[in-house]
Amino acid sequence: MKATYKTYFVYYVLISSGFVNAFEPISTTIVVGAGVTLGLAALGRKIYNHLHESCDSKWIAFNSTDSAGMLLKLEVMGYARGLKVALDQKLFGQHVASRVVQKAVTGFMNNKNPKKPLVLSLHGWTGTGKNLVSQLIAENIYKEGMASSFVHQFVTSTHFLHSSQLENYKSQLQQWIKGNVTNCPRSMFIFDEMDKMHPGLIDCIKPYLEYYENLDGVSYRQAIFIFLSNAGGEQITQVALDFWKAGRDREEIKLQHLEPALSLSVFNNKKSGLWHSSLIDRSLVDFFVPFLPLECRHVLLCGMAEMSAKGLKPNQDVVNQMARELVYFPKSEKIFSVNGCKTIGGKLDYYT
Repeated sequence: MKATYKTYFVYYVLISSGFVNAFEPISTTIVVGAGVTLGLAALGRKIYNHLHESCDSKWIAFNSTDSAGMLLKLEVMGYARGLKVALDQKLFGQHVASRVVQKAVTGFMNNKNPKKPLVLSLHGWTGTGKNLVSQLIAENIYKEGMASSFVHQFVTSTHFLHSSQLENYKSQLQQWIKGNVTNCPRSMFIFDEMDKMHPGLIDCIKPYLEYYENLDGVSYRQAIFIFLSNAGGEQITQVALDFWKAGRDREEIKLQHLEPALSLSVFNNKKSGLWHSSLIDRSLVDFFVPFLPLECRHVLLCGMAEMSAKGLKPNQDVVNQMARELVYFPKSEKIFSVNGCKTIGGKLDYYT
């Protein structure tokens, strides 16, 4: 029996609407009806996956660099240049965070059988690079970067604003995570403004961060969870200030100088979404990543990079003028930028 116009129309709808991915191949063949073979349905699936993002290696492939610095993926494939390279070129003044993130993400992505999801908690004052780092991680795992349908970002002041809705938020968050990991095990979840989150809310995702092989038939071991918070900024700044006063190089600061006190302060901070959280109590956060306050020299580097990103020729005089107008702290020494590099883009618009 020949395929009719109606048959081809149904076939087209199945492809263009995404239904091809929703059915098993045999089910698709039955729905389409006479004249459309299993091979045709399979071809339709390939066409759909070629044009639309799917949870496979064409759209999800980690980019790092090997020990010789050679890129494991090529730019011509549409991917970023590699996480290590991106961190080196775009993140300034954060030698501790850069090393921890690069090692943690690379180790996790290269592990074919991780025992639990990767959980990173990024801490530091505004403008120090926390959002940038989460963006760079996404860009070097997902071809679509932050625009990927497998990257999910939650902002407390937008998504979890009302304390009266706490139980609803918990239920919705659990359903969202389970549904999206079921759809793609290699999903990423970013929680911004953790310092503004209602205490207890984030604990609802604890089962998904545990060492379970699966929960109700769903494995969460390939997922990535990233928390962004200003909490702990005081402790991080104090360590950086102590090193400066002692005449020691900032680059001497290591993770062990910061992480123990940082995790404890976040756990005991009543204004933190991780206050007395079972995620910390159960050691489910793999790394508490400290972001140091930025000095003027780092602001200058941000300014030069921002001019290049805007398509402008980097001008040291313009960047110097912009940096002089920023506010620094402590009041007596004026070492660290109050807003880090956060306002650099807007400031440069004014000076150029």
